[in-house]
Amino acid sequence: MAYVDRLYNDYFLEYASYYIKERAIPYLEDGLKPVQRRILHSLHELDDGKFHKVANVVGNTMKYHPHGDASINNALVVLANKDLLIEKQGNFGNIFTGDDAAAGRYIECRLTKIAHEVLFNKELTEHIDSYDGRNQEPIVFPAKIPILLTQGAEGIAVGMSTRILPHNLTELLNAEIAYLRDKTTQLYPDFPTGGKIDVSGYQDGNGKVLVRARIETTDPKRIIIREIPYGTSTESLIASIEDAVRKNKVKVAAIQDYTAEQVEIELKLARGVYSEDVVETLYAFTECEVSISTQLMLIENNKPRVLSVTEVLQQNVDQLINILTAELRLEKKKLKERLHTRTLEQLFIENRIYKAIEEQTTNEDIHMAVHEGLSPFSDEIGKDVTEEDIETLLKIPIRRISLYDIQRAQKEMREIRKRLREINRHLKEIIPYAINFLEGLLDRYGAQFTRRTEIESFSKVDVRQAAKRDLKLRYDSKTGYLGYAVNGENLFEISNYDRILVIRKDGTYSVIDAPDKLFVDRGMLHCGFIDEEQIYNLVYKDKKGLAYIKRCNIQKFILNKVYNLNPEGTKLLKFTTNSEKKIVLDYKPKPRLKILNEEFSISDYPIRGIKAGGIRLASRELQTCKIS
Repeated sequence: MAYVDRLYNDYFLEYASYYIKERAIPYLEDGLKPVQRRILHSLHELDDGKFHKVANVVGNTMKYHPHGDASINNALVVLANKDLLIEKQGNFGNIFTGDDAAAGRYIECRLTKIAHEVLFNKELTEHIDSYDGRNQEPIVFPAKIPILLTQGAEGIAVGMSTRILPHNLTELLNAEIAYLRDKTTQLYPDFPTGGKIDVSGYQDGNGKVLVRARIETTDPKRIIIREIPYGTSTESLIASIEDAVRKNKVKVAAIQDYTAEQVEIELKLARGVYSEDVVETLYAFTECEVSISTQLMLIENNKPRVLSVTEVLQQNVDQLINILTAELRLEKKKLKERLHTRTLEQLFIENRIYKAIEEQTTNEDIHMAVHEGLSPFSDEIGKDVTEEDIETLLKIPIRRISLYDIQRAQKEMREIRKRLREINRHLKEIIPYAINFLEGLLDRYGAQFTRRTEIESFSKVDVRQAAKRDLKLRYDSKTGYLGYAVNGENLFEISNYDRILVIRKDGTYSVIDAPDKLFVDRGMLHCGFIDEEQIYNLVYKDKKGLAYIKRCNIQKFILNKVYNLNPEGTKLLKFTTNSEKKIVLDYKPKPRLKILNEEFSISDYPIRGIKAGGIRLASRELQTCKIS
């Protein structure tokens, strides 16, 4: 058994680690899950400027992804509907209605221009073997924009989950520029479905937000829903409204869905009901308002971590600086090699060094002749001439030598030197260079990414406050039943969401949900809404017959649990909620007892905790008690 337990533990840890890193949680560097990265890698591999059938892209991606075509197809559709990295053609479903995409053989896609510009650089991308060892796939892309925050992500792994809300790319790029200029900004989500958002509890990506539909109420007898909350669909929202109507929580007579490219749900109201009366109930009882909890879990340095939006943005900016620096250094290296080659070529042709090889009979002599011909120009060349350099020179065709344009060659070399000076300047001033890069992205793509979700401040609607109190609570003293389905004395109007306090004649009390029919007691002292400010006054006597007064509030309780107002072993005599009344006590006559009754003002006594004992009113044995 020890072997089996150890095997189970090892396998479970391997499975958990694999699922966290390879399936569910996105990476900090490029904001992608492995399947998304493999899809984009395949699209780049297939890229010829034209659209490709999704089915073909899925098939090519299977070279890298060992989990079947269905998961790849679904991930591609979701990624394409983000409208950032994949340009789509055909029916990719509808994020508003929740309709599925057409089959992969009917729809097409390709990489967007911004994806080409900010995501791919083969020379800066580290690759590993694919699952079968036949191909190479990227570990992460050198992403120059914060893709993780732009697209958002959701995933459930073993023992952890992530929910990262999407943000506006224009705002993210402006925030990166502000960070490079040592300024601070605050970032909030922006949803493709629009709507309104309250970000007071966002906590920089690890809290929660309230999201509302955009509701138009210009017509008093008609409501139009123009935008829906993120994470819902018109189908689920309409279903929630229909459910609320069936339960008599929302007064709507008819629902029409005209959604196509934009959301348009029409609600026709019942007779005698107006739009301003219905909006709050829509927020309270339907998906017109939803609360979304967030947790910014990601993979950093091959381990899961929870970061804030600000931390992710700062790390993306640092990554951008490193990528731009690496690109400049790579370009500088290539230009130096190109300049070196052009310099050798110029010297080789202009000084007719190629003439020195005409009489040579061996390869060694040819190489030696070229070396000797170039040696007087070592200062101009700037570095040692290698055998590879000589081979390159010897491969120059005769036609090119005869047509060699000295001026054009010199112009090209001047341009190379000019670009090298620019690169050196950019490397010394990498922060301004990065700012210019980001501003260039904003100029080219900023207009495509305007904010769609309006930021507002609003409180979550309390369903108890929004519910209409149209049920009559009744009490039948003969049977002891209480509820809105009981025939008896009308007490007051309630809703299904109200909580009712019931105090019985024996001094016990409980707080219950609004009942349809519930036995409480044949002797009920009090029934009302739970109110933490309400003062309850009672008189009770102990085993010795001495009277006590107790004044208290009921603030904490467990629903449906029975509590005692007066201490155990005592008897409740009188109860009132009117603190302006007086208590009149009559004492049992005894020898030498001159005062047989007394009057006490209830308001003269302090309010104590619900568990505290009462205050003794007199040390004489009680005969009768009344409140007047």
